[in-house]
Amino acid sequence: MTADRQAIAPMRPVDRKPLYEQVSDRLREFIDVNQLQPGDRLMSERDLAQQLSVGRSSIREAITALRARGMVEVRHGDGIYLLQRSNDLLDSLATELVHTHLDHPAIWETRQAMETQCARLAALRATADDLAELKAAITEMQTEADAGHAGLSGDRRFHIGVARASHNPILIRLLESMRNALDRTSETSLTRSGQPTRSVRDHQVILDAIEARKPTEAAEEMLRHLVTTTDALIENGQVQQQAD
Repeated sequence: MTADRQAIAPMRPVDRKPLYEQVSDRLREFIDVNQLQPGDRLMSERDLAQQLSVGRSSIREAITALRARGMVEVRHGDGIYLLQRSNDLLDSLATELVHTHLDHPAIWETRQAMETQCARLAALRATADDLAELKAAITEMQTEADAGHAGLSGDRRFHIGVARASHNPILIRLLESMRNALDRTSETSLTRSGQPTRSVRDHQVILDAIEARKPTEAAEEMLRHLVTTTDALIENGQVQQQAD
């Protein structure tokens, strides 16, 4: 059979990521898999080069990249030590942002992006316990609203519940680390007249889409809810007024 008639397997695209970045990825995987903690010592450059079958110059470049991220420290004559795990870096970044710019519109926009994805994933992954928790959160918020309160506790419970129902540990951790900022945005929104009741209705629509396993609809309803409750405040300058 000629080459023209043979079924030819497609060629895999060339990996364009620089070698040192690939080495950095492997080092982060090594840290996570072996559950290394800050203060632990990594292997020497020589041992790392042998383990990864790369030159020591690539190891040095990768270590330099990890040093720039604040993950490792090189102690000359002693070795390479872990300073922070990659997930700790996410927490510290989020914490720094929310403490420095608590009412910055970027936080509101970030919330819209993350929680929309959480709702989409929740529609795909939510368990019976997750759904029960979301229903309880809506009931709690309705009770608060009926009593004339802003419904902050039930609102917080619902939004964190959707994040946890996504079963994405990074999204959950990021949102939980930003809880103070999220509470502030919710407080700014829910203290407006009639907003608690509107939010309860929105939450029920989001839950209905999650329970019906409709990820696109769940994401769209979450985004609509967050946009309608925050964008008007940003446009009217209430965010900046709260910060001043």
